[in-house]
Formats: sequence, structure tokens, C-alpha cells
Amino acid sequence: MKLHKAKKVPALILASMLTIGLAACGSDSSNNGSSAGEEGKNAKVTLELAISKSSQDSAFIQKDVLDDFEKKTNIRVNLQLIPAEQTTTVLQTKLAVDETPDIIQYNLASAVTDLNLERNFEILDNEPWAGRIVNKDVLSSGGHIYSFHVSQDTGMQGVVYNKKIFEELGLSIPKNYEEFLAICEKIKASGITPVFMPYKDAWAANIWPAAAFADFAAKHDPTFFDDVNSNKKKWSDVPEFKTFLEQQYEVYSKGYTNADVLSDSYDMAVGKFLNKEVAMMFMGDWLIEGVAEQDPGMELGVFPIPSSEDASLGASPLGGQLFIPKKSKHLEEAKQFLDYIASKDVAQKIVDAKGYVSNLNDVTTPELPAYKQDIVDNYITPKKTVLTTDAYMLVDRSELYRLLQDQFAGGLTPEEVLKSWDEKFSQLMQDKGISGF
Repeated sequence: MKLHKAKKVPALILASMLTIGLAACGSDSSNNGSSAGEEGKNAKVTLELAISKSSQDSAFIQKDVLDDFEKKTNIRVNLQLIPAEQTTTVLQTKLAVDETPDIIQYNLASAVTDLNLERNFEILDNEPWAGRIVNKDVLSSGGHIYSFHVSQDTGMQGVVYNKKIFEELGLSIPKNYEEFLAICEKIKASGITPVFMPYKDAWAANIWPAAAFADFAAKHDPTFFDDVNSNKKKWSDVPEFKTFLEQQYEVYSKGYTNADVLSDSYDMAVGKFLNKEVAMMFMGDWLIEGVAEQDPGMELGVFPIPSSEDASLGASPLGGQLFIPKKSKHLEEAKQFLDYIASKDVAQKIVDAKGYVSNLNDVTTPELPAYKQDIVDNYITPKKTVLTTDAYMLVDRSELYRLLQDQFAGGLTPEEVLKSWDEKFSQLMQDKGISGF
């Protein structure tokens, strides 16, 4: 999942650090400096940075950033691009065997549940940039900093939409599910696909329920997440959850989406919007950022998942942080990469380019993009946001995503999805040793 900010930076003293301290073991002084030891001293280190293909627009892996880092430090960064639907499984495997990347980009909340954060990753409390962090909470777990990002934004999740299409068709933001269906019908009649569903990537099928469940719980059952996490309630105990899953499927069954929802992937989304093939998508505002990078003139916005009357906009846990595994083969060089990104000038450049709310005290938050200012004015300031379900989950959610996929494959009803998740959730909580299971 994605978001960004920036500022200025002090001079970097990195390159010289790499060339100190290697003695030419057994070299001959008549070798004119061309000994094996001298060659080893100047050998270029290559860092392996693992990242989901769905995050290819990440500010941290842009070519100019990586090229400048290599120029300044003689350290190369090689990207390991992992298919989005396999990211968690692949990283779990890499961390379990001797194929550990030097740096991983992932979501902090998911790293806690999916990747055994405390066991597998370095604590970064004492890194040079840690004292400049404004909001340590978005980078921390258990009282320690485990990740890095120049932004303190959370991702906003809802319905990303093309404002121009809405304007041309005389459409307004829907306040409930019935109004949303009416909008879909008008868009379909115009020859445009109303909603793009890239559910080959199972996590994308969770955008609707993650916001809908959380909105309902916040307004009608505020102790639900405490209760479900202590085994006092089941996910299937809430009838409305079944309704919300039925809603999302109905958007598909009514013909308001792409036909091949289980074949189409998230990496197609930006192109679909750029080509004006689709009008909406259940997704986070990171999609808007990805589109804007290729067409700054395209006006996209986001409104709440219209699962119930006057719903709140979903706010997901901050995503796309950088983590350093304890088993990194180049631990100090990996930390140098974080130092470089955190340096004032580099961080400011990223924050400015991405429109991030800066998380470094010497980096200035720029004027926000129009879509983000709309979010601030219409949802954040009037307190019409709700943390999505993901923020309350204590276990890996991958199985839930697969169950949601199964619904669209025609294999499970919404009721069966919830009951199957009850069973899997209970087992995962039990395996984790959570009290009550």
C-alpha cells in the first residue's frame, strides 16, 4: 500500500566510509596499489531491496534517487520486484531461509502480523535520523522504531473516481449504496466501465469490506474489535458484514465492472484511468498519486465506500515503510541507504514531489495536491474518517483475502466467507497464543 513528503539536507559523508579499514593482507609493496586487498577495498556493495510490484511508484526506488545514492556512496541498490499477490508469502520464505533481502518495503501493521516484526527486523531507535522524526508512532511497534518513511500520512481508502467524468454526466458523490448503484448505471450507459476490480490481487478485494466493517463498528458496535480479538464475538455475528459483502459482489453481478475481475491486476489500474476506460475503483489515494505522476492534469478524487448512509472515509495504517532485516548481509550499508533518504535535501525533494506531510522536523510539508487538500477539508478536519479493519487485526489477513476472491469465483456465499474466516481467524489467534482462543 503508499504516500509521501520532503525537505532540505546536510552534506552526506558516505562514500569515504566505505573505503576505510581494509588492509591489503599479504600485499607486495611493489604491486603499485593493484593488490587483491586494494581491489576488495574498492569493491562495490549491492543492496537487495525487496518490494511488491504494486509499489513500483514508491518514492524510495525512483531511478534518480537510486542513481544519486550510488554516485555518492558507491553502493548499488538492486530491486527484487515481487508479484503483489505473492508478496507476503515470498517475504515470509526469504526471511525463513538464507535469502534475506537487505531492505524490505512493506506495511508496518502487516509486518507485525505477517513477518514477525520483532524477531526479524532491526530496531532503529538510535539511527541518526530518529531524533528528527515528528510522529514516531507511525513507524513504531512495542515502543521501538522498526521502520522508516519521510511521511506521516495514512493512506485514505474509499472510491477513487474521475471528477471529469462525474462532471460531464452530472453526477454527485453518493451518500448511500442505492445512490451509488444509480451512479454506476448512468456511467455504464455512457459507455464507460463504472468500476475497475483488480481482484487477481486478492488484497484489493478487501478495500470495500475493510472500510465498511470499520465504519459500521465505529458507529454501532464500538467494542467489536476488542470483542472479536478476545473471542467474545465472531465476524459472522454481525449481519451487516454479510450485507456489505453482498453489496460489493452485486456491483460485479450487475455488470458494473470489468468482466475478468480475477484475471485483472492492480498494476493495470493506472492505465485504465489514464485511458478513461473506467470511472471508479475501490482503492486508496495512492492510486491517485500514481495516475498524477503520469498525467498531472487528470483530476481524481476519493469518497467513502458507500456501504451505509453517510459513511466515513477509511484511513489505513501508514504503508510503504522501509525495514532492515536482522539477517541483512550488508547491515551497515542498508542503514546508510536510510540515512541518505532521511538527509534533509533528499527528503525534501521526495516530500515536495509526492505532496507528503513531512515526518522530519527539518523538512517542510509543501502545498498539498488538490485531491489531498480535499481529503483534509472534507474528511480529516471534520473528523469523518475511520481506521480500517486492518488496523485492528492481530494476525495475517491473507486467508481472508483469498476467501473474498473465492466469493467472486462463485465458490462461496458472503455468509460462508465470514464463517470460514471465523474458523481461520480463531486458528491464527490460537497459534499466536492470544488469550481467549
